[in-house]
Amino acid sequence: MSRFVWPLVAFVVLVGFLAFGLTLKPSEVPSPFINKPAPSFTLPQLASPEETFSPEAMKGKVWLLNVWASWCYACLEEHPVITALARTHAVPIVGLNYKDVRGEAISWLERHGNGYVLSVSDTQGRVGIDYGVYGVPETFVIDKAGLIRYKHIGAVTDSAVRDTLLPLIRELEK
Repeated sequence: MSRFVWPLVAFVVLVGFLAFGLTLKPSEVPSPFINKPAPSFTLPQLASPEETFSPEAMKGKVWLLNVWASWCYACLEEHPVITALARTHAVPIVGLNYKDVRGEAISWLERHGNGYVLSVSDTQGRVGIDYGVYGVPETFVIDKAGLIRYKHIGAVTDSAVRDTLLPLIRELEK
């Protein structure tokens, strides 16, 4: 009899873990960087590689760092939302082009529009690692003091802009 009980118990425990896992939201992975200084970097600008960008240039401003790539399907879904948000001038948006080929990224922006103040090229993905990027797209809200205040994992949606990003940006602008 015990020959059948232990596999049944193991199966029930496994189903319990699976059921619990299905209640979790993968877009709500906690970030250890929230309320911590945004990691510093200096990267070449995508459009002008002879020029660089560093987050220190944004001190005193609330801004978004949007991690994207031309090979990312979810980035294509998100892009109209990011572009529409950029047109409102509510917040400057800097693109972090992640593990991409420069020419392909530039062509992608030419085809789909470019709402970024600028994009930087993280071809090796080192800055993405420093920011704890799980995958693209991801978006970070960075406050005037250079602290990461929010991390959005996955494609930004209209409802995320309306219900989360814009209220937080308005609060941080005060």
